[in-house]
Amino acid sequence: MTIDSTTAATPALDSRTDFSIDALAWDKQGGLLPVVVQDAATLRVLMLGYIDRAALQATLASRRVTFFSRSKGRLWTKGESSGHFLDLVSLQADCDDDTLLALVRPNGPTCHLGRTSCFEQAPGGFLAELEALIERRERERPADSYTTRLFDAGTRAIAQKVGEEGVETALAAVAQDLQAVRNESADLLYHLLVLLRARGLALDEVVAVLRERHRPG
Repeated sequence: MTIDSTTAATPALDSRTDFSIDALAWDKQGGLLPVVVQDAATLRVLMLGYIDRAALQATLASRRVTFFSRSKGRLWTKGESSGHFLDLVSLQADCDDDTLLALVRPNGPTCHLGRTSCFEQAPGGFLAELEALIERRERERPADSYTTRLFDAGTRAIAQKVGEEGVETALAAVAQDLQAVRNESADLLYHLLVLLRARGLALDEVVAVLRERHRPG
């Protein structure tokens, strides 16, 4: 069962997925359900919290993840003090209806120690992290940044650079060693991400096309 941020959901029921709060296994753990929180872009696990009915209703109504804090004994919206809110993308229950998975867009570090994740070594998708860095470079334009120089040069110049890197990658694959292929491929991927950003596109949109084209079997 999934609640997606694109659907017009009431706190109790999502009209598209029939996600019912009452169907969840509240009695197993005294009215609380664990919630695994995952970055929707990088897929890094950010934290684990607990939610009761009221916190779930608040989460769905505000689209910001709200927990029941066992130490505070009350509802607690992540970021209410720090401003590092967790904007809800989607929410789904597991096969036993006793654990929730929240995909979110974090506004700053999740961990109280200032780390991205409460699990310091939690794996994540590096391309999404690189894409986020490129987005910041475009917005902030630090003077000493190569990425800034690319954006300042304009889309045509970036596209030309992608073409050059594509040719260099192809040549390396034919005539050079594996490390050269790795290096040229990395250059190509980086410049492609910059080009996508310059055109107002996200890597997820390209992945969606690949997913749509994919036919298992």
